[in-house]
Amino acid sequence: MNSSTPKSPFLAKLYRYLGEFVYGGIDGAITTFAVVAGSVGAGLDTNVIVILGFANLLADRFAMSIGAYLSANSERDKDHNHASSKSPIFVGVSTYISFLIMGFIPLLIYVIDLLQDVSWNLFVIASVLTGLVFILIGALKAYVTNGKYIKAIAQTLILGALAAVVAYDVGDVLEQIVNG
Repeated sequence: MNSSTPKSPFLAKLYRYLGEFVYGGIDGAITTFAVVAGSVGAGLDTNVIVILGFANLLADRFAMSIGAYLSANSERDKDHNHASSKSPIFVGVSTYISFLIMGFIPLLIYVIDLLQDVSWNLFVIASVLTGLVFILIGALKAYVTNGKYIKAIAQTLILGALAAVVAYDVGDVLEQIVNG
């Protein structure tokens, strides 16, 4: 832990798992936004976007948290240093919670649209909200690694934007192939 580690035992424990929160948040936001972008590129309706988005969010979140747990458990077993290693359970839970929270943000406007018709461009709103998530996650990444904030935020935004462009283009191309 660095010199900015919280003094409170509870906050220190949360800080200890901030890296997993960043990891889960990045993956949650990017993969869910990729599903949204691909679905929009394919011209799918809001209800289909929500169904695909939640299927991705729930299944991928579970897989990510199990993978994080198994990885942490393997590291702990390999090091035989149980006293100072992170709890594999908390590693998995941190990843799980972050993936759920950050991964839901790209779907938020589509869920709202199902409940009450939104007359604005849903994809633009989802893009802005997801961009804000990337900024937050980039800042948290810089905090965890004692890195440069602008660099970490830019890297996270660029990675997310590239994933979205690829997903949108794939959805668009596949829609054209399938529908002729």
